[in-house]
Amino acid sequence: MVNTVKPTKEQVRDYMERRQAEHKPPPTREEIRRQLGWELIEMERDERRRHQN
Repeated sequence: MVNTVKPTKEQVRDYMERRQAEHKPPPTREEIRRQLGWELIEMERDERRRHQN
């Protein structure tokens, strides 16, 4: 199983700087989570919970 981690503060800052430079409205919370890969972390956590029960 792949061990995933949340993005670092620097990665989040870089992401936000790129977003601001594009002059677009902010993305939805779900889109931010998707782009940062956070849903993968949640899927992995859910998978571990299923195997524990």
